[in-house]
Amino acid sequence: MFDIGFSELLVIGVVALVVIGPERLPKVARTLGHLLGRAQRYVNDVKADINREMQLDELKKLQSEVMASARALEDSVRKEYESARATVEAPAQEAMASLDHAAEELRQAAPQELVGPPKSGSAG
Repeated sequence: MFDIGFSELLVIGVVALVVIGPERLPKVARTLGHLLGRAQRYVNDVKADINREMQLDELKKLQSEVMASARALEDSVRKEYESARATVEAPAQEAMASLDHAAEELRQAAPQELVGPPKSGSAG
């Protein structure tokens, strides 16, 4: 954080001892230590919040990519399903039409066979 060497720290300690005095120096040092600790915790909390936000953004991007891939896969599967369905239904419809046509021909031919040829004979 600060680029302070041991000799510079020693000079600051001596000046503080002269300015503050030996009676109040321990209390001031303790207060300064608490303030520095709070500042470090605050900086660490801010860093953690920033990291969480960055991870959240990355997760949101990943989620949108996964959703896009899922939509593309769903569209592909739907197209394949429709293609296969059309391939199966076309012959089935043709077969049903052939069966309906054959059934209609049978219905038309059946009354003539049941009635049979007209009888020739005397009435009486």
